[in-house]
Amino acid sequence: MEKAHERKRLREHGVRIGGLPPGPVNAITDVAGVRTAHVTLIRDEPGHAVRTGVTAILPHGGNPFREKVPAAAYVVNGFGKTAGLVQIEELGTLEAPILLTNTFGVGAALEGGLRAMMEQDEGVGGEAGSINIVAAECNDRYLNDMRGLHVRPEHAERAVRLARGSAEGVPPEEGAVGAGTGMVCFGYKGGIGSSSRLVRTEQGSGTVGALVLSNFGRRAELTLLGRPVGRWLEEQAAAARKDASRPLAGMEQGGEGAGEGGSGSFTLSQPQPERSEDGSIIIVLATDLPLDARQLKRLAKRAAFGLARTGSAADHGSGDIVVAFSTAERVAHEPDELAPARRSLREDGPTLADAFRAAAEATEEAIWNSLCAGIGMTGQEGRRVEALPIERIVRWLEG
Repeated sequence: MEKAHERKRLREHGVRIGGLPPGPVNAITDVAGVRTAHVTLIRDEPGHAVRTGVTAILPHGGNPFREKVPAAAYVVNGFGKTAGLVQIEELGTLEAPILLTNTFGVGAALEGGLRAMMEQDEGVGGEAGSINIVAAECNDRYLNDMRGLHVRPEHAERAVRLARGSAEGVPPEEGAVGAGTGMVCFGYKGGIGSSSRLVRTEQGSGTVGALVLSNFGRRAELTLLGRPVGRWLEEQAAAARKDASRPLAGMEQGGEGAGEGGSGSFTLSQPQPERSEDGSIIIVLATDLPLDARQLKRLAKRAAFGLARTGSAADHGSGDIVVAFSTAERVAHEPDELAPARRSLREDGPTLADAFRAAAEATEEAIWNSLCAGIGMTGQEGRRVEALPIERIVRWLEG
């Protein structure tokens, strides 16, 4: 079976999104200090296909409860069950890991994140007060036995520990890993994706990074560089179904393009998986630019533009949530009565304008990287989702 790390990311196919350059590893971990980790759950039991997991994002390698970072949240469309946004909205800080999982795993993720933070800091829940864990979700029931409640607190706790112990600058795994294991995007295998952009400043450069959990979109609406990729794929699929006995050029068993579905048997005639929900996406933005909570809210709103460029219109049943944070400043848990003045970018300067562009570009490319990393997967009740035929798409774009 083809593995996610064997599939190329979007840029490796020669496709460039936007005009800003990416960071060294083109991922959220290009923002110094940011760490990520996954716990992936894949197993088969009688009547139960487990295809799920947990992803953890830490703003830095220290204790985020004692050294908080400025943060903001933005809800593009609120059909979601994310926990922890209210305090971010009220206080403008992030003080704990961000955990991503499936819809029914939010409670377990909260407990696991809490246990990990209590292990790190004995003051949590005691003399130092309560803590605000952030847990965000997408619905993976098409491939995963979500009713089985297979995500447990120990999985989230382990994800936080792994992130805490990871080396700085290591890019996150993408595709069907962690929270992304059972996710479906535009009718193809989705999941985790990441990207980054560099922004010029008077002192040199800053970074805006994005990590997404993609689980949204209708195949016919998929768009790349403004081109109607999804419509073309649907037309190809319709033609293949009309003449199923005729193999498509380059798609014969063992020929060019074989294996793009993860098994060597992918055909364009594969219908889009039918789901009753509109799907969702979680977007996490990180930056080392000195942005305050209000500016981070503005940055978070720009992620919606990157989302829209892929073909999303934020449908009624889509939970599209953005969390943004800056690592440029630390906020003490017990500050002095008079808080020190903090740096922030000029509102009308070129750096903030480029940061907005960076958020949109990084989000768009992160979504595409989640698709490019996807491998075909069979899950609950034998339902199957194929990988995006990215090589055929690129050839069509070039033609």
